[in-house]
Amino acid sequence: MVNEEMGYKAHALILPYPLQGHINPMLQFSKRLVSKGVKATLANTIAINKSMHSDPTSPVDIETISDGFDEGGFSQAESTEVYLSTLESVGAQTLADLIKKLKDLGRPVNVLIYDGFLPWALDVAKQFGLLGVVFFTQPCTVNNIYYHVQRSILPLPLAEPTVSLPGLPLLQASETPSFVSDSGSYPGFHHLVVNQFRNIDEADWVLYNNFHKLEEEVLDWMAKRWKLRTIGPTVPSMYLDKRIEDDKDYGINLFKPDSSACMNWLHDKPSGSVVYVSFGSLAELGVEQMEELAWGLKGTKRYFLWVVRAAEQSKLPGNFIEETSEKGLVVAWSPQLEVLSHEAVGCFLTHCGFNSVLEALSLGVPLVAMPHWSDQPTNAKYVEDVWKMGIRARPDEKGIVRREVVDLCVREVMEGAKAKEIKDNARKWKKLSKEAIDEGGTSDRNIDEFVATLVKS
Repeated sequence: MVNEEMGYKAHALILPYPLQGHINPMLQFSKRLVSKGVKATLANTIAINKSMHSDPTSPVDIETISDGFDEGGFSQAESTEVYLSTLESVGAQTLADLIKKLKDLGRPVNVLIYDGFLPWALDVAKQFGLLGVVFFTQPCTVNNIYYHVQRSILPLPLAEPTVSLPGLPLLQASETPSFVSDSGSYPGFHHLVVNQFRNIDEADWVLYNNFHKLEEEVLDWMAKRWKLRTIGPTVPSMYLDKRIEDDKDYGINLFKPDSSACMNWLHDKPSGSVVYVSFGSLAELGVEQMEELAWGLKGTKRYFLWVVRAAEQSKLPGNFIEETSEKGLVVAWSPQLEVLSHEAVGCFLTHCGFNSVLEALSLGVPLVAMPHWSDQPTNAKYVEDVWKMGIRARPDEKGIVRREVVDLCVREVMEGAKAKEIKDNARKWKKLSKEAIDEGGTSDRNIDEFVATLVKS
């Protein structure tokens, strides 16, 4: 259905799972669609919408559905299982209501692009005769593992110390996602990630937030099964191809941003001298781990910028902030893209959430990987052994990464024997990620092909 007379070629409704790390890549993809002449409407939950600081100049429309917990979202539900089942039942109904509402307003939708975590949305799309497109925010490698679990090809609990799957290097059991290696942990989330594949065979397109060179083998294997295309990295355009004007950040924050403290502090630091430390918006470190990390950073004798959420700051050792004030800055929030693109930053100590990895890769920043759970152990394996742009800080038998290991890993990445190779590879991936999304690159051509399909639908 072509809507040229209304000023756009097609209308895409985008439905992310209600977490910042899922909203951001889908919002960025929406901006890419708008730049290609497609109208994009992002549907957040009412609870997320209330807590969001969104950009009023965004080219993407924002609408809402309900997850059944309009006051507090996930934190209002009594358990993960209750939240997810209510999100499905109430979400499906309110999504259908939204599709009808947009039609009544004269802005009919012709494609629903839904987060892989929300497979029930495909059933709603089909009910309305819309194209149903699944969007994965985690790497293809990780999803290949979940696919093999869902199809019972990889039985759980894992019987062997290693896992061998098509398109992937041989993985230690501990290098698989935590919902696979420790399959009894977090049963609600285990069901969520595995269930992504229950109806994928009915999806019209499968989109991945990565680019072809990043996961070539596994992408080629999966592309034989579904109409799969890479459309990333979904990092704001000003950090990559600069073709979308004023696209400097994600434009939606669940935390009130104030970037001045970080950036002012970074400005007078020498090039490549700062260790940036952030574990994303979800990870919670135990007190012992926080202490070891704190003294490890102090031990490096390097400048460090450490993001510790306000709720976590009580876990810092007493007097740590005062004792390290000459070398370190601890903040509750940081403008991560601005920080990673600053020439003073020499490495990024990260939990290895895929968005953080993609950002570092797109900006050419070497990594020290300290994975926590979910897809992070697998991402960390790739950072060290496949993409070779960082090293893993390995925990001891108690699961704690000790201060000596933190110190050693930071030194290794910034000045050790492997530092040159790691920095060269980081620069290589920066170049390849920009090429992929720039005019005529693999991801750019895939987006053009996708838009052409929408115009015909």
